[in-house]
Amino acid sequence: MRTDLSRREFLAVSAAGVSLAATGGRAAEPAYKTTLHKAVILGADRMNEETFKKLKDAGIEGFEAYTVAVDQAKRARELAEKFGLRIHSVMGGGSAAGLRAAQAYGADAVLAPVGGCSAKPMPEPWEFDIKFDEANGHITQLVAGDNEKFGGYIEAHNRSVDGVRESIKKLLPVAEETQVAIALENVWNNWCVRPELYNWVVASFNSPWVKAYFDVGNHVKYAGILRGDKVEIAYPPEVWIRIFGPRLAKVHIKDYKLNADGKGGNWAGIGQGSVNWPVVRKALDDVGYNGWLTDETGLGWSELSHRLDRIIAGAPPLPNGR
Repeated sequence: MRTDLSRREFLAVSAAGVSLAATGGRAAEPAYKTTLHKAVILGADRMNEETFKKLKDAGIEGFEAYTVAVDQAKRARELAEKFGLRIHSVMGGGSAAGLRAAQAYGADAVLAPVGGCSAKPMPEPWEFDIKFDEANGHITQLVAGDNEKFGGYIEAHNRSVDGVRESIKKLLPVAEETQVAIALENVWNNWCVRPELYNWVVASFNSPWVKAYFDVGNHVKYAGILRGDKVEIAYPPEVWIRIFGPRLAKVHIKDYKLNADGKGGNWAGIGQGSVNWPVVRKALDDVGYNGWLTDETGLGWSELSHRLDRIIAGAPPLPNGR
């Protein structure tokens, strides 16, 4: 039996001992329990071999498609799978045709853009302080203090909640038949701008086939809440994610830069805005989200892939993606 160790072997064994000691004698566990995948959005005219090869070469793993005929969706799925790609969702698929296309694509969800409230006047994003009736989702308070001038908005919002619940209920039999989830997204439409209300709408169906589609960048605009004369950041994206919990089906990736006072802002490149991406990654892990990060910015695919790699690893994405 050999008993002597070279210096290199000794150092290797010592390093292993230190590593084990730091983890209580156990092998180090991975940083995250969940697995995230990189995706983009493709129109029907781009579902071809040339595009799929470019996606694969860039390190993108899948994409979100649009509603097409079932036969076309099946052909797209077969071609995508040849390149090791997955069609995971259908944009704007909140219809029977969208659900059937998703089934043919092999997707597990459709994005259903829902709701909307354009009635004026409406509060500034940081003025919303919503309370609602948990029996029907109707807003009972929109802002702190006097709500009289916002009566038109409140009424329109309540009608919209009723309409969304009625229309999605009609789709539930098709969702159950196709085994495809209807993932609701409020698409920058001044509707359900607080996560408690948004989550209530999703949960109100009491169905595993209705979930939430969360856009990280879309909600930064509404992150602040007025406390006296100051804006407190109370609803960053990670708060929304934790409130959704297991109801979270899909995630869109964008960034948004708030002004220094928390009032207003503008779109920003991924990693150049106000989103704290490492905190978002931790929140996704904590709620058990194993799923897709789908880009909506149109960033070049190689650059996008690098930025998403850093988000997935729990690091802030850098402007050059490296």
